[in-house]
Amino acid sequence: MIFGVPPLKQLVWFRSDLRVEDNPALVAACGGGSVEACFFAADAQWAAHHEGPRKTAFVRRTVKALAHELAALGIKLHVLQVPRFSDAPAAMVKLLQETGAVQLHFNAEYPLDEVKRDRAVWRAVKAIGRGCVRHEGSVILPPGRVLTAAAKPFTVFTPFRRKWFGVVTDTDLQTLDKPKPVAAPLDPALMCWDESAEREGAAAWPAGERVAYQQLRNFAAGRLAGYAGNRDFPAIEGTSRLSPYLAIGAISPRRCLDAAKALAPEASEAWVNEILWREFYRHVIALHPHVSKGESFHQHYDRLQWETNPAALDAWKSGLTGYPLVDAAMRQLTSTGWMHNRLRMVAAMFLTKHLLIHWREGERFFMEQLVDADFASNNGGWQWSASTGTDAVPYFRIFNPTTQGQRFDPKGVFTRLHVPELASVLDRFLFEPWKTGLTLNYPPPIVDHVFARQRAIQRFRGFNPDRPD
Repeated sequence: MIFGVPPLKQLVWFRSDLRVEDNPALVAACGGGSVEACFFAADAQWAAHHEGPRKTAFVRRTVKALAHELAALGIKLHVLQVPRFSDAPAAMVKLLQETGAVQLHFNAEYPLDEVKRDRAVWRAVKAIGRGCVRHEGSVILPPGRVLTAAAKPFTVFTPFRRKWFGVVTDTDLQTLDKPKPVAAPLDPALMCWDESAEREGAAAWPAGERVAYQQLRNFAAGRLAGYAGNRDFPAIEGTSRLSPYLAIGAISPRRCLDAAKALAPEASEAWVNEILWREFYRHVIALHPHVSKGESFHQHYDRLQWETNPAALDAWKSGLTGYPLVDAAMRQLTSTGWMHNRLRMVAAMFLTKHLLIHWREGERFFMEQLVDADFASNNGGWQWSASTGTDAVPYFRIFNPTTQGQRFDPKGVFTRLHVPELASVLDRFLFEPWKTGLTLNYPPPIVDHVFARQRAIQRFRGFNPDRPD
């Protein structure tokens, strides 16, 4: 810096990267002069993307925590109501002009609407003569770095994973420390919403990156070593429960990989794979924009005949299908805003294969309910279960909800917790309560498993698209 010339002001735009540690956009801005920051509350856009009250409340609580972290660094956070992505360019131009910032920094997002928003903001910022820099903060390797020998995106996870490890460098894995203060501490920013908008799920999901890091440390010091053996059993606290924090960027995937390094590779492999599945699905939506339009990854499946059955869809949403594990899973979702990963597959496959209801119905409902709602991972998981997506389960592989319960909740601890109507049913009948001969305050199965399985196989096997991919 030339003596006597004030440093040029930088502006950081926070979105799904609500943290100060390992944040490339923030670190870059702090190296370029004085810094201010902004967050746009896009309520109308969030609603259009089916993000429900638990997710949006969690975001708001995390933004409040972020405001305190930034204030300690001498960085003012402007929290503004900008209802739709289409409003963002004008709002950003106004803020740049009001703050006097000469350059905008942000970390990339990959769904199509977010990409279009960022391009529009970029053009608007450039039009007033200000700089704009896009960084990579959501993934470890950006889309386009992991390609086949023919320079095409991978559509199967295992070769993607293999190539990912062949491409990644020590530099890619290096985490960034929290920036040093750029000015004297400030009072935290005021939020642009009523505090009541932050309350949904507050007790179950405390917010902020400090909470996320503590959660990660606890998991790495304890449950991570047994993750591979315990992760499929919903009655066991065997997973990290970090997904909400990863979804909004309160913690970075690089920090998660750092925690796994403390264990031998074979001990942490299963959890590392989950981090790479998250990465894989982000590459998919970035490199295949049609997935963000509600289309099947394999587009010919958009012509598959799905069933229209509102009563069955409502029974599934309400946890009243007559299949105890499916119902326990759905009730966990609607009562807590979270669902165990094994059960997400069971519930999704029941809707798409047993009921033959379009995966988009389930994808939307999960987005509305989940505190960890994440478009890329949610869409990828639903299309995997429906056999329409990348690396999808073969259409003839259909989970039996009865045997899934017997295998993964053998004592019924989880199922009885969420389906108390079956609390007194013996273990051997728990997942087939219709065999007890008793009158229970619980519905019979809404569809027979054998019939449903045969129907789904016939529907998929007989599907003959007019043109293949």
